Amino acid sequence: MIVREPAIAYGKQTMSIQEYLEFEKLSMDKHEYYRGEIFMMAGAMPRHNVVFKNVFREIASHLKGKSCQPYGSDLRINIPENTLFTYPDISIICGDIVTSDYDDDTATQPTVLIEILSRNTRDYDRGSKFKLYRDIPTLKEYILIDSENISIEAFSINQNNHWELMEYKTLEGSLRIPAIDFQLPLVEIYEGTKL
Repeated sequence: MIVREPAIAYGKQTMSIQEYLEFEKLSMDKHEYYRGEIFMMAGAMPRHNVVFKNVFREIASHLKGKSCQPYGSDLRINIPENTLFTYPDISIICGDIVTSDYDDDTATQPTVLIEILSRNTRDYDRGSKFKLYRDIPTLKEYILIDSENISIEAFSINQNNHWELMEYKTLEGSLRIPAIDFQLPLVEIYEGTKL
């Protein structure tokens, strides 16, 4: 969850990117950064963690020994085109990690981003965050997995450079991630969630 706390709570009206990165190194919590402001991210609920575990395990197994690799929410992503620094639930990066000009611990060129939705993040992840993510030139797919309902929205960029949506609403189907030639049954994604 992103808590839209005023940046002044951290002692300044706004922060430079370098100040944010220094602040983040010393912080026990994760924060997003956008155009000088920072926003605290809250921890995940149990069902969110179950979905993360299920999805990450299967993707990691599928990509073992391949050039694309998955990373969890400890990998910070920067979008130089709009200044956003964020921590997606799952990032898939193909090839070598290209780091930010500001920081060697921050990646810039993901191929697939996956966010696991909760009640408090759903609108932001679908709206403003997706708009910011679309500035990533290497991004091929953006996947939103709801942790409270059986619902997945998988956006992919087509040959005409337009985003297309595939929706999944029942446990019978399989989530397709063409960028990594992968399919995952929804029943496995939601295993252990009691949904």
